[in-house]
Amino acid sequence: MSSSDRSLPRSSRRLLAVALLAVLPVVSACTVKPLYSNPSSGKPQGAVTADLSSIAIKPVDQRYAQQVRNQLIFLFGRGAGQPAAPAYTLTLVVTARHESGAVVQIGDDNEPTAGTVTMTANYALTRVNSTDVVASGRRLITSQYDVPRQEFAAYRARLNAEDRAARELAELLNLVIAQQLSK
Repeated sequence: MSSSDRSLPRSSRRLLAVALLAVLPVVSACTVKPLYSNPSSGKPQGAVTADLSSIAIKPVDQRYAQQVRNQLIFLFGRGAGQPAAPAYTLTLVVTARHESGAVVQIGDDNEPTAGTVTMTANYALTRVNSTDVVASGRRLITSQYDVPRQEFAAYRARLNAEDRAARELAELLNLVIAQQLSK
């Protein structure tokens, strides 16, 4: 059997070519656009990065909220810190809820051996010179941790889980706010 015997008949090749031409417009409609340069929005390339670096974040009062705020300041400014003349103000309210994941009975006491931190952030991004809300929303992240028997080790594991959740929450907020600013 030669290679020409294995090829498709001429009518099948034509049908395949017509099918490919029919599918081409559908496939060409699927596009991927970079987040930090959105030419369809009418903004110049890098405008989202400039918008992010012009966001000032209001102070917060809890330790874990401060971790989220510090990470956001770093992510927004690309390490440069808070802007001197901000164009936007971000109001951030962060809450954390701790739960015992598993309880093991050792002797007469029930001791937790695993825990979960659920960190929730409510945010509102407003323009400095007006009360227009540019972006707002609510996001949450969970982080699990082991609870050892030693009291200090258990406390440290809880703080490490809070720090991990704060970093992940800040990265998620950075992405969400960048997406909302690109529109």
